Amino acid sequence: MTPSLQGHAAMLLFSALVAGSFSLGAQAANEIAPAALNAARFWLAACIIGAVVVATGGAPRAALRAPWRYAVLGVLFGIYFYLMFEGLKTAPPVSAAAVFTLTPVMAGAFGWVLLRQVTTPRMALALSIGAAGALWVIFRADWSALMAFEVGRGEVIYFFGCVSHAIYTPMVRKLNRGESPLVFTLGVLLAGAVFLTVFGWHDLLATPWVALPGIVWVTLIYIAIFASASTFVLLQFATLRLPSAKVMAYTYLTPSWVILWEVAMGNGVPGALIWIGVGLTVLALALLLREE
Repeated sequence: MTPSLQGHAAMLLFSALVAGSFSLGAQAANEIAPAALNAARFWLAACIIGAVVVATGGAPRAALRAPWRYAVLGVLFGIYFYLMFEGLKTAPPVSAAAVFTLTPVMAGAFGWVLLRQVTTPRMALALSIGAAGALWVIFRADWSALMAFEVGRGEVIYFFGCVSHAIYTPMVRKLNRGESPLVFTLGVLLAGAVFLTVFGWHDLLATPWVALPGIVWVTLIYIAIFASASTFVLLQFATLRLPSAKVMAYTYLTPSWVILWEVAMGNGVPGALIWIGVGLTVLALALLLREE
């Protein structure tokens, strides 16, 4: 596989794994403070990635240069995950996933500001189509709600988290100095874990860990292993091989994956009109992935 195809394969798997965190996160979000859940998930994910790094030869001394880079990225991703679970307290999983699909538009803008990555006219068209599809799903296919721009509180909170994610994507390429995806991911995870621990210290102490419902533990294990450790590596891997806008284009698949997750978990199928928005996001993905 060419480096470009490797990046696409990584992001396809990324989108499927990320989708699970919306469906599981919505069930656990009101059972534990977001800061406590995400601090635990970052530490657990860091332990997993750290063990893999040690098993594969350890981190080279050069990876310790300019540790502030990991701090910047760790804070950005920590903010994203905190606001995601704060938003999922009230936002439906499919709606939140639709908010996530606004990230490519913002990533493209930040990619130009930080890296001077140019968005072609076709890519701009694709991003516009995807954004339209996302808005259709966010407003639950209700034209009157769209015209009145009545957005739920959870969606607004999560949107600001997505802004942080959009900045993070081009910053990976800007701050990476040749470190492998595993080593770089470990640095980001450790920085994010420290940030969330300090930020959520009181929530960590106040959380009755032993008495937490089973869904919280299932969610914690899933997001730590599959939606953190695995997706962090996949995202770093793809970002070094694809432009920021194309990396984040795969977020357009997230609502479709979430719908499948929701069906599999017995939560029903969205109304027929919602699928119009989902179809637009898939069309946007197809346009973005075509070569110039």
